[in-house]
Amino acid sequence: MLGLRAIKDSSEHTGSYYAASRQPTTDYSFLSEAATCDVVVVGGGFSGVNTAVELTERGYEVILIEANRIGWGASGRNGGQIIGGIGHTPERFKKLIGEQGIKTIYQMGIEARDVIKERIETYGIDCDLKWGYCDVALKPRHMKEFAIWRDWERTIGNPHPYTLLDASELKSFVNSDRYLGGLHNTANGHIHPLNLCVGEAAAAVRCGARVFEQTRAIEIIPGDNPVVKTEHGSITAKQIVLAGNAYMGKLIPKLSLRVLPSASSVIATEPLSEALATKLLPGDVAVCDPRTALDYFRLSADRRMLFGGLSNYTGMEPKNLVPVMRKKMRNVFAELADIKIEYAWSGWIGIGINRMPQLGKLAPNIRYIQAYSGHGVAPTHMMAKITAESIAGETNRFDVMAAIPHMAFPGGRVLGRPLLAAGMAYYKFLDLF
Repeated sequence: MLGLRAIKDSSEHTGSYYAASRQPTTDYSFLSEAATCDVVVVGGGFSGVNTAVELTERGYEVILIEANRIGWGASGRNGGQIIGGIGHTPERFKKLIGEQGIKTIYQMGIEARDVIKERIETYGIDCDLKWGYCDVALKPRHMKEFAIWRDWERTIGNPHPYTLLDASELKSFVNSDRYLGGLHNTANGHIHPLNLCVGEAAAAVRCGARVFEQTRAIEIIPGDNPVVKTEHGSITAKQIVLAGNAYMGKLIPKLSLRVLPSASSVIATEPLSEALATKLLPGDVAVCDPRTALDYFRLSADRRMLFGGLSNYTGMEPKNLVPVMRKKMRNVFAELADIKIEYAWSGWIGIGINRMPQLGKLAPNIRYIQAYSGHGVAPTHMMAKITAESIAGETNRFDVMAAIPHMAFPGGRVLGRPLLAAGMAYYKFLDLF
């Protein structure tokens, strides 16, 4: 649910509900000189902005640069759902990270949501934070999987309750006849992601960071004091953090080959009446179903239904986005069949082969963070925190994540895309049973 690019793409998010309701609009200047600092962060999304916050809170002199505007990419265009957890099944890497490494990843997945909560409270960020989340079942096997999931959350020490709901109980949260039941929790929630990212950038500035927008990194020169060259200036630093994710282009080919963009789409209705909004989502929760090409939806603060999905790995943006997404929404809520769609946008999720966030070092003083595979609002905050910890000398948690290997996509983006699309088609087929 990350990496969305507006249908009419521009630095102002034309077509995106989040851009239209962003408060305030950022207007940081571009870098036009040679600058120096302790740490330069490349990328103004959640990973980069929160790395800047974490480092400035620790007393580091930080410069953050963004090629467009703060939150322009994944962080400002996603589904706005705060979901705990870090990646998928870290047990696969037991030989490399050990039992303690697995436990560390699970604990970070719980802590990630707390980082968001504390940041909002500390800096007074207005971003419509609400707690409450439902996974919804389309098939009987989903209910069995939810029961296993509920029990597993207890075994890893998650302090938040996960409650299994039958079809009638679910209607207290999600009033649709489409679902057989669900799994409710208060650990996850939803948010206005662009306002959160903008507010966090402002927090970094309050702590002493310098932020430059419309400042694209065009070259990284390694060394004892590495340099980031931009289109109109340069920054010499002691450390570099690369946090451009799927939007970094060919700046570092080794990294770009490990991330493949996947398309996803979102529509936003006109504001619903209070009575209709309460009828449809009486629990005001964020919602996901368990399919590979899932539907996800929630209400905005002004009572719009934000409905997302339509995932594919072809990289093609659907030309019939609104009618297809309207049909999906109507399948869940027949009451919205004729409601006006005021915003629609589509774009990219940064996918890694093993579905684990990618952290590591290109040199002792050059780190990178990328590839959340559609699950990044909370994990970005955690990965930023442990990256800052590692720069400050607390390396344990960063080292656990850095020990996980990440393959490049076979054939690069040209051949990797059809291979990934074929894999997704296979899992979509399995979803039928």
